[in-house]
Parts: sequence; C-alpha cells; structure tokens
Amino acid sequence: MDPSFRPGDVLRVSCPDTPATVACVSRDDISLDWPWWRRDPDCDGIHWNGRVALPLGTTPGDRSLFRTDPPPDRLTAGDTCTVGIPPAVVHVIRVDRFDPPLETGRLPRPTVSVTVLEAGVARDPEPGEFDEQGEEFCPEDDIPFVLELLLRPYAFLEPGDEIADAAGRAWRFDGPWDWWPFDGAEPGTPVWPLTLLARDGGPLAPDPVARATATGSHAAEAARWQALARVRATGVAGL
Repeated sequence: MDPSFRPGDVLRVSCPDTPATVACVSRDDISLDWPWWRRDPDCDGIHWNGRVALPLGTTPGDRSLFRTDPPPDRLTAGDTCTVGIPPAVVHVIRVDRFDPPLETGRLPRPTVSVTVLEAGVARDPEPGEFDEQGEEFCPEDDIPFVLELLLRPYAFLEPGDEIADAAGRAWRFDGPWDWWPFDGAEPGTPVWPLTLLARDGGPLAPDPVARATATGSHAAEAARWQALARVRATGVAGL
C-alpha cells in the first residue's frame, strides 16, 4: 500500500485466510491469538498479551472487516480457525503518521495508520468525545493486506493547494469535501474549471489543475465517489 493514501480515498481491501487459535468468545467479540504480530520487548509500559478482539456487531460499522472460518457462533476457546478479510470496499476517513514509529506493545512499530469505514457507512459529523469510528490498518505491519486504490477524488490536487474557480472565488483545498473560501463568505464548493494559484507556497507551471478540470464539475466528482463509497460526500463544507 502507498503510504501517501489520504482521507477520501476509496479502497478495496482483503487479507488471505491465516490459521489462528481462539482465546475466548463472548457476546460482543471473539478474541484470537493473533497470527501476525510479535510482542515488542523494548516497549515500556505497554505489554501486549498476543491477542486481538474482533467486534461481532451485526451491521457494517459495528463489526470488524476480519472474518473467521468457521464463524464465531461455531467456535469456543481453544478451537482453531482461519482469520482474514474477504474483499471489501472501504473509504478512508483518517491517516496518521508517526515519527518516530509508534510504540504499541507489538512489532513491527507502525509509521502510518489508515482508518477506514466500510462502503455504505457514513462518518459521524459530530462524534462524541470517546467515539472511535472505523477500523484502523497499519499497512507496513506484518498483516498481509491487499489494498487497491479504486478512486482518489480530486487526485490532481494536494492538501493546502490554493486555487481560483470559474466564479472568481479563491479557495484552499483541505480535502475533496473540505473547501475554504478566502473571501470570508459561507463555505461551499468551487465552480469548475479551476486554476492552481499556489502549491507549497509557490506557483506551479504548467497548471495541471486547469487541464484536469476543463470538463466536469464538483458535483460529478462527488457522484463518482458516492457510487463507490455508497454514502453522501460531505465534509466541513459539504455539497
């Protein structure tokens, strides 16, 4: 997986089935002796017990993308099974990078994590203080993920780009659904075609943004994304 993946990306994720041992099964989760990670002997204060608990919710967003075979209702402590991820479409809601690598009690220590929601599950625009949405993957660890980028909306822009639109407004691009106007007016969405004003503090020539937005619209870009993510494309600015 390319560690440059960013919020808004739509991915197809899978993981081949791997043998594992069941530690325990409860009403809410199944705990497995995790077959991929190793304990980190040099991590102070975090002592991982070698197990991972997978939530057993009945709806997308409440359950893990990982699946066991046999299913959890046919397993008890001490049983052997396989664990993996059947191919699933997800959308990225968060990317975190760690320098130095994050201490988690396990090895390898991650330098990047990607949090995703299953297609059809929308991000809560106002999560509670302790709400944690999505499932987190560390693409550089030992889990043999297969991650395929299906769509990156506004792939021709970089976060922080400053652009002008066809209506004469200037904007900062913070993400495909997060646009901030410099005129202080209400947030909205830019009118194509767009012109790149600055990237990393300076101009860029020739302008790849004008070429990419010569046809199409913000609404069409959002519709492409929505067809795959199966949720409405909303951010700080919305549609």
